Amino acid sequence: MAKRAKLLPGVDWLKPRVRLARWLSLACFFGFMGLLCGYYLLVADLHGARPWVILLIELVPLLLLTPGMLLGSPRGHAWTCFAVNLYFIKGALAAYDPHRQLFGLLEMAASLALFASALLYVRWRFQLNRKLAGEGLA
Repeated sequence: MAKRAKLLPGVDWLKPRVRLARWLSLACFFGFMGLLCGYYLLVADLHGARPWVILLIELVPLLLLTPGMLLGSPRGHAWTCFAVNLYFIKGALAAYDPHRQLFGLLEMAASLALFASALLYVRWRFQLNRKLAGEGLA
């Protein structure tokens, strides 16, 4: 017996959610970059290392993803979901250090917010694209 295909939500339901998820993911993305900049330039004790070098190393993956995020590409948002998992793991490791515990928890929360908002954007954008292409009209 064949499975029944799930019905796609309506365009009127999807459009505001796509717009909200996009703006939320952009706010989380740039907020996350701001968190990293603020921590490494103002707070972190790097034991003599140059803060801008460490910051550049931290920001390179995010800078590579920035064009896709700014253009609203669902694939760019999906790749951001993959990359931000590394920052979540790094935040979890930092949370075990008593000197960096607050930063670790903030990094975990920010990366989780970015992951969830980007993932919702990808899901709803692809559903909207399918609906606009005429799928699920029958």
